[in-house]
Amino acid sequence: MDTDGTHDSPGTRATPVPRPAGPPPTPPPMPTSSPSPTGPPSGAFQPSGAFAPGAFEAAPPAPERAPDSGPTLGEWLRVPRVADAPGTWAYGHRPRPPEEPERTPVRQLVSGALISLLAGLLIWSLLWNGYLGGFWLWPLFLLTPDRWWIGTQEGAIAQGIYNALVIGGLLVLFGRLGRWPELARRVFGKVPGVAPKEAPPHPEPEDDLAEWPQLRAAGQGETAARLAAEVRDGRMNDVDYARIRRAWHSVRADPSRLTAFAEAVRGQGAAACVHPSGARDLPVRAARHDLLVRQVRLGTVHDGERNPYPRRGTGLALDPVLLGTSLLAVGPPGAGKTHALVRPVVESLSLQALAGQAVVIAVCAAGTQLGPDSAYDVVIRLGDPRSVYDLDLYGGTDDPDEAAAVLAEGLVGDLADTDGRRATTALAQLLGPFRAAHGRLPAVPELRELLDGTPAALAALREALDAGGHHAMRRELDTRERQSAAQGDAGSALADRIALLDRPAFAGFFDTSGRTRPFSLRTLEHPLRVRVDLPERGHAEASRMLARLVLAQFTANAAVRADRSLFACLVLDDATRTLTGQTLRGVQRLRSVNAGALLTLRTLDDVPEALHTALLGAVGCRMAFSGITTWDGKRFAEAWGTEWVETRDVTQRTVFADQPLTRAIHAFRKLVTGKAVTTDAVTVRKVERERWSASELAHSVPAGHAVLSLRTVGGDHATPVLVDLRN
Repeated sequence: MDTDGTHDSPGTRATPVPRPAGPPPTPPPMPTSSPSPTGPPSGAFQPSGAFAPGAFEAAPPAPERAPDSGPTLGEWLRVPRVADAPGTWAYGHRPRPPEEPERTPVRQLVSGALISLLAGLLIWSLLWNGYLGGFWLWPLFLLTPDRWWIGTQEGAIAQGIYNALVIGGLLVLFGRLGRWPELARRVFGKVPGVAPKEAPPHPEPEDDLAEWPQLRAAGQGETAARLAAEVRDGRMNDVDYARIRRAWHSVRADPSRLTAFAEAVRGQGAAACVHPSGARDLPVRAARHDLLVRQVRLGTVHDGERNPYPRRGTGLALDPVLLGTSLLAVGPPGAGKTHALVRPVVESLSLQALAGQAVVIAVCAAGTQLGPDSAYDVVIRLGDPRSVYDLDLYGGTDDPDEAAAVLAEGLVGDLADTDGRRATTALAQLLGPFRAAHGRLPAVPELRELLDGTPAALAALREALDAGGHHAMRRELDTRERQSAAQGDAGSALADRIALLDRPAFAGFFDTSGRTRPFSLRTLEHPLRVRVDLPERGHAEASRMLARLVLAQFTANAAVRADRSLFACLVLDDATRTLTGQTLRGVQRLRSVNAGALLTLRTLDDVPEALHTALLGAVGCRMAFSGITTWDGKRFAEAWGTEWVETRDVTQRTVFADQPLTRAIHAFRKLVTGKAVTTDAVTVRKVERERWSASELAHSVPAGHAVLSLRTVGGDHATPVLVDLRN
């Protein structure tokens, strides 16, 4: 595996996580049929899918290279994982005390050490010169023969050994009094003579995850032995382990799948239950992942006073429990939103998709570095004639009313002067009759002609409805034709927006006749890795509209999934002008359906000002990158609220002496130092202050850092912390 894991406490050594057993298999060519609900198997275990007898023949090839340096999968599994707060990198984490212990100043330690050293030398001098008597020699005389002290060599040797023991005892005593070990640790960074902590002992088989104890406890000893052998022989990687573990959980939910599961493991070993693409790993990894707890590491919490002491120096990670509340990241161009946040999250969700645990939809501008094409199952390049896949304009639904609601939100949801309900009605009055007459929804050119009120298109549709006897739909069409002449009708705005997609660059896209292979967001029940490339450079307005359409389709389809066992996540690399009041309500509802969204913005001004409060309230995780403006910082400061802090006010007061001698001493001190004699009055009180002020967010966050607050689906939250994204 190309990632490392670290112990999170300061001063500990990084420990990499296991390398993959071999290179990932060569990705197969893009499938020849569009994904459908009956195509790829869902994240849940299905005997007819991955465990069918024919699936064994399509298993990926065996590894062809030796593993890279790093711990084996078994060693990686045995590392303890502790998460004492939301967002803590659990791999090898060592909790810290809740409060920082008092640190004695180095100057005071040095003076104390010198004083104790001088005191020890004084005591030894007094003992050696007999000023304290000879009582300290009594043990020596008591334990040795009297004849040794008549000028013999044995007596001299015994005297030297005894003196060394006394000197050593004095050093230990006065070293403890003078805190020499603490001074050495503060100066040299370690305590002399303290050995490093040993590795944890090998766990018992019933507690060793590498031995698959959950299978043994269920009576599947033979299956567990086969998988344990795969781990020991290096033929299994972390994705394989997570995937088979997920399959076993589905077997526990449905015991009828047990036989197929056992046969698949006996026949394929680590390659059992493989992803429909045949891939067992990503071609390349750019972040640190822990698939055992589904975490991806973003950076390290800054070891400074602005962060709570228990979080300082610990790793910070994201997982589906946090992404389920959705995450908003704001930062100027070049702040690191894509390479430090978006790509690691997409990469983590892609690995979880290979393990049958998640589905990810990444929407970005063409050319954005979110990994190679081979890391995805579906790559949609809108506006590129070489694209293998198309995008379903209607989100995979055949219901005209449902399609009209989603399409209206995508087309005119950002227009303040257009009523979304009227736009939905106008589209439904055209989509319903067209669906009844032709058995399908209209393509972009056909829909544009109907919205423009082209007489030939309306007449042809009217004739088709009459020929089919669809009189109710004929009345709908007539009503639309009458309303189109009214002032303020939404049809003109819809026609202007749909015209952006009726361009030569999009010719052949959004087809509904079945000639292309459209991807539908109805497939959120399957562990897919999807990337949508938008033509941002030449068609910026159309790209914003398409991103808004994908967001509306995602929020609508995620809520109606029959199987919500997979975590569904939509990643918008740039959410500029894609957020509306309706989509924000949809984003807020995602946390209850095991789904979430990651949204990035250059500035909050890319969203209408009326939606700023709703946007920050709809997401549970908020992230402010270095370089944001004070206007954006003010919104974040309001969202993060205030806290009670303890302040110390020091007031200096001049001392006026009453005695002549004291006045003379004060006058001499002022003559020497140039300052009057003063005393300090310290006032300690608690005040309510902002956790992060707008000015601090705009001017105090270093480059490569971000301030991040987290909240889990269950309601646990972490206060905003400053994170170093470069580590």
